[in-house]
Amino acid sequence: MKPKAVGRAIITTLSIALTFANMAVPAQQPIERPHITGISHVAYFVSDLPRTIAFWHDFLGYDVSYTLPKPNSTETAIAFVKLNDHQHIELFNQPHTMPLNFMSHLCFTVDNIDQMRVFLRSKGYDLKPSSSKTRAGDYAFEIKDPDGMLIEFVQTLPDGWEAKAAGKFLPETRISPGIYHVGYLVGDAQRTTDFYNMLGFTETWRGGANPKELSWINMKVPDGTDYVEFMLYNDLKDSTWSGKNHISLVVPDIDKAVATLKERPYFATYGRPLEIRTGVNQKHQVNLFDPDGTRVELMEPNTVTGKPTRPSTAPPPPASPPWVK
Repeated sequence: MKPKAVGRAIITTLSIALTFANMAVPAQQPIERPHITGISHVAYFVSDLPRTIAFWHDFLGYDVSYTLPKPNSTETAIAFVKLNDHQHIELFNQPHTMPLNFMSHLCFTVDNIDQMRVFLRSKGYDLKPSSSKTRAGDYAFEIKDPDGMLIEFVQTLPDGWEAKAAGKFLPETRISPGIYHVGYLVGDAQRTTDFYNMLGFTETWRGGANPKELSWINMKVPDGTDYVEFMLYNDLKDSTWSGKNHISLVVPDIDKAVATLKERPYFATYGRPLEIRTGVNQKHQVNLFDPDGTRVELMEPNTVTGKPTRPSTAPPPPASPPWVK
């Protein structure tokens, strides 16, 4: 056989071998992510549990649906303030872990907790292969976001405490039907955006009080309407943790909500003004603060113009290292 013919024969043989090899090892299919339907809860450390419960109950009108005791004690470890049948606030009766940061964790609801574990393991997270029940009777587990914030995922179960309390602990005094969004400090906009993109979240808006620097990025859960708000920073020394980390409750009429709050006996001892403002997003809002200074924001869902607010094109602040090692 001539040299050129030998070369062609070798190339042909290698091509056939590679073809069969590719047929024998099918391409690995990406792991499907389960549905992330909304914000289940946000948890805060509190320095005085009775005073904080009074803020949520006497001022904002919510009931405590159940509590968990501390180990080997009758003292309450966690109080669950019910917002609606699918959302609540967890109040941790213990000292906060970081100076001025009273936020413990943020939790999202998923429809399949085991599939969520499989999905995150495929992204490199070191997780146990199976889920365990929480003390409240639901499946849940936690990971950390790029800044070290604890992010929890929960699948509610029919025999869990939340499911058993459906339709209960929903007084007419509730100032809001539920969570609009949760905001928390983020040191690297791109790093955190990539994390939430991995989870399937989509950006809905970005804005800034300073036209030269971005302040906020909003990202919506993939299978619902709730969203998280990144509070961007470049120096934590200049940040008021309890003012930046916040929960936003939706109200259809901010004037009516404020009037209601002012009529409640708690307001006489609240000690702060209730100022209705129009945010950069062109939505009416008012800021409230619990006894530890953690911000609770009431916000109307619609802009004052009835039109979407144009997003900012300003760059984010310089990236900062994670605040939790």
